[in-house]
Amino acid sequence: MAWLSLLLFLPWFVLLGTLYWLFPRQPRGTARRLFDGAALVLAFVLSIVAMLWGHHIGVVQNDAGPIWRQVLAVLYAYGAFLAVMVAAVLLRGPLLAATATKAASKPLH
Repeated sequence: MAWLSLLLFLPWFVLLGTLYWLFPRQPRGTARRLFDGAALVLAFVLSIVAMLWGHHIGVVQNDAGPIWRQVLAVLYAYGAFLAVMVAAVLLRGPLLAATATKAASKPLH
């Protein structure tokens, strides 16, 4: 039953992931594709781990109703996904700019 929350949020994760992948449109080199792909995979994997953790916490609490497991699973999964995406957006520019600067400073022989 823990996977129900992922199934319900999967379209939203796909939408957010697509927007992250597509914008900004330029520059789009190999380094950016690798960084963006790694960020999306990490966000998805961590959201699954957080979802299972949240569901487990809901199961362990005796006073929580059955819907609480799903609510916690969704909250944890969404929080993990957004945390990775925000970190990726904040790190993408500086990391890729540093990579581009290193590539541009190499002498051509």
